[in-house]
Amino acid sequence: QVHLVESGGGLVQPGGSLRLSCAASERTFDSYCKGWFRQAPGKERELVAGIGWSDSSTRYADFAKGRFTVSRDNDENTVYLEMNNLSPEDTAVYYCAAADTLQTLIDGTPPHWGQGTPVTVSS
Repeated sequence: QVHLVESGGGLVQPGGSLRLSCAASERTFDSYCKGWFRQAPGKERELVAGIGWSDSSTRYADFAKGRFTVSRDNDENTVYLEMNNLSPEDTAVYYCAAADTLQTLIDGTPPHWGQGTPVTVSS
């Protein structure tokens, strides 16, 4: 089991930015594909972005393209989600996840999940 801990969520005004972090204590974390999901109230959880473990391949949901950037720091066992130009529609709990393959993330079935960090976009 990989233990994932998210941080960086909070309240931000529309048009603002946030950077979420997800850290793992296991040294094997760098060998996983990593991703971010979100779940808004009353909605299903959806993929935001994912990043491969062996290269810099990334996948983004359409709503995230051009505004969000996923990156990783293998030395720090951390994956990040930089979010810019946030809107109220981005309000959700954001979850970090890890899987063996990027496709597993895209399918929405990663075996390892964090507890989530809430993001609220409001004036």
